[in-house]
Amino acid sequence: MPTITSIVGFEILDSRGHPTITVRVGLDNGISAFASVPSGASTGMHEAVEKRDGDKRRYQGKGVQEVVSSVNGEIAKVICGMNVFDQTGIDHTLITLDGTPNKSRLGANAILGTSLAVARAAALSCGLELYRYLGGLHPIILPCPMLNILNGGAHADNSLDFQEFMVRPHAARTFAEALRWGVEVYHTLRSILKKKGLVVSVGDEGGFAPNLQSDEQALDLIIEAITQAGYKPGVEISIGLDCAASELYDAKEKKYIEKKRRERKEEFKTRTAEEQIAYLQHLVSLYPIDSIEDGLGENDWEGWQKLTKALGASIQIVGDDLFVTNQKFLERGIKEESANAILIKLNQIGTLTETIQTVERARRAGWRTVVSHRSGETEDAFIADLTVALGCGQIKTGAPCRSERTAKYNRLLVIEATERTNSFYLDTNKERLYNQTKA
Repeated sequence: MPTITSIVGFEILDSRGHPTITVRVGLDNGISAFASVPSGASTGMHEAVEKRDGDKRRYQGKGVQEVVSSVNGEIAKVICGMNVFDQTGIDHTLITLDGTPNKSRLGANAILGTSLAVARAAALSCGLELYRYLGGLHPIILPCPMLNILNGGAHADNSLDFQEFMVRPHAARTFAEALRWGVEVYHTLRSILKKKGLVVSVGDEGGFAPNLQSDEQALDLIIEAITQAGYKPGVEISIGLDCAASELYDAKEKKYIEKKRRERKEEFKTRTAEEQIAYLQHLVSLYPIDSIEDGLGENDWEGWQKLTKALGASIQIVGDDLFVTNQKFLERGIKEESANAILIKLNQIGTLTETIQTVERARRAGWRTVVSHRSGETEDAFIADLTVALGCGQIKTGAPCRSERTAKYNRLLVIEATERTNSFYLDTNKERLYNQTKA
């Protein structure tokens, strides 16, 4: 069995120009593998801790030299000598070594980089693609891409409070076709914005970031782009929202506030939880929205129950900040029927093993799972393989723009082409699989 002989961490930059960590794991058979860790901007308060140096003299305090030292020191000392195929044992060793409930001592970034690099080295040792090593020899399910083509919230310096406006080309017959549809809508939207004299610069996740009058105007522009691109809104391409409502919640007023408009000293609206739910119901009645993520704040469990009761029978209600890829919070959500889908982010929990366990628990409950990138990404396409390995059926990795986003899409294109006779595309709306050879 291949044994781990070296673990080395390096400080690198993410897509926002902030430091993050990449880890190289070396084996006694000569194989080595890297894995890089992303970073979020809009983060849930219950996420595993992303450790930073705090030294204002370097990278405005965002350096990760301490994390690198932990990888090269404590982590390497206990992991070197272990069997690379013992993913569960390695991850549990890392959790025990850290000794905190949220991985704050060593940092979830140190632990996750090691965990993912181990998995990639193990796959190479077997001569297997990563998705095959993690998922076995079952037929391949390619995910429906959720392309964030308009950025707002913490991902853009514009007037939009909702964080992501996504298109979901669910009715395509292959992943390649779905991606093409999304790309065509994206470029059509650019032309529409340009003709209207609006900004076509992009936000953190590659989506356009114009200053608009309202979230409804953003939705109108997307409908216009879908139609002009030659597709039928709702029938072929639907819309997904990430409200990132935790960012909008004012704890003192106990209301959801259009904070960007308030900051710009413009007229703004405030909503109670009940009014926020009614507003989302109103949007769903007007637009072909079939997925809403973080429609309410991360601690508003009662509100989430009401939201799911109001809309969960007809659309996907996705918990991100509410669950933070953590089984403890997911169990509560299942018991209280607080959502019907969960967003999966590796760095929210900190190890590959815990991530897989969370996906499996959600699946047993009949929930959907959506694997997601972060706003501060790297060119590492691990989540593309993970999505396929676990058969999650949906992936969020931004607009078809910026190489750290397209790296994930390109990896999925290669997987589909490689597995042509053994791959299926999932229409999440009809719960139907399409075989590529019959598309």
